[in-house]
Amino acid sequence: MKKILIGSYIVIIIGVIFGIGNSGIFSNTNSKAIAAGEKVYNKNCLVCHGQKGKGEGPKVGTALNNQNFLNAVSDSDLYNYVKFGREGTGMPAYGPRLSEKDINNLVVFMRDWQTEEIDFDVPKTISGDPEVGMKKYNVYCLNCHGEAGAGKFKMGTALTNPQYLKYTTDKQIWITTAYGREETRMGPSLKGLEGVRQLKKEELSDIVGYIRSVNVKEDIPKDYLKP
Repeated sequence: MKKILIGSYIVIIIGVIFGIGNSGIFSNTNSKAIAAGEKVYNKNCLVCHGQKGKGEGPKVGTALNNQNFLNAVSDSDLYNYVKFGREGTGMPAYGPRLSEKDINNLVVFMRDWQTEEIDFDVPKTISGDPEVGMKKYNVYCLNCHGEAGAGKFKMGTALTNPQYLKYTTDKQIWITTAYGREETRMGPSLKGLEGVRQLKKEELSDIVGYIRSVNVKEDIPKDYLKP
């Protein structure tokens, strides 16, 4: 009888632990941050980035809700993108508009979109030839991203924007160029993937080298720089 009672207690304890683990008690703080971040997103970001974060808003914005992007950026990167924005583009700096808590909650909300982990095959050292990269860029990238990476409305991100270059690493630029962003017009460019462009790793590094080398004020025509 004693053994039976002990066994019953063990089953009950296990059941309680299992129930608590699945009750969301331990993730309650995160859930609150996600809910709070969603409110911030709907008020400030939805109009451009869309309800689902796919860039489907009334005003065209970058697609944030795709796995390649979310796997390439850290929470700090997302924070910086929101806080400092991109001058000369439709992405304002939200640092003066939102509290630190609001921005952090927004980051938690966006991170919740990530549903998988991707292991990108990236060179340990990304060292490309800017001159060669410029030629490759003009053939494969200029049509969407504009002359000298200035970007094109409804077409491609401004790659040589000062805030973009400051808060984006060479590795992240390489990953985006190589693997693209699924469900967007930015297809993969790495040889062996299913993109139209089939570039070698070295060629991608050359393009990154060129993007990093562009002097925004001197190399981008004035009519590309929006007020």
